[in-house]
Amino acid sequence: MPTPAHSTDPIATDPGFVFTPDCPSRPVLDQIADKWSMTVMAVLLRPTRFNEIKRRLDGVTQRVLTQTLRRLERNGMVRRTVLPTSPVGVEYSLTPLGESLREPFLNLYAWTVEHGAHIRASQAEFDARP
Repeated sequence: MPTPAHSTDPIATDPGFVFTPDCPSRPVLDQIADKWSMTVMAVLLRPTRFNEIKRRLDGVTQRVLTQTLRRLERNGMVRRTVLPTSPVGVEYSLTPLGESLREPFLNLYAWTVEHGAHIRASQAEFDARP
């Protein structure tokens, strides 16, 4: 059963609500909803080195992973730690802010698993239309 909308939820309380270009939520949503950010954060269950993250994300390039980690670090969701090893190593971990996304992300992931077959069936039905 859906959760009732919170009374300060502008989307639920204002039928004319528009996501304007200067809406403060847009850059945050753009960051966390991009192709790689959530999967990177899902891999960071514990502090993890760059190459291990890359191995766990089949298909991500080194360049894209570097950019994604930098954006997540800039936004305060990931911490980069230089390790005193030879050669120098770097590991990444979630900050408390990044950790706060774990539950909503796991809920979204569970939803995709639960409804994936229905979505694929809808896609096949749509694609079969003349």
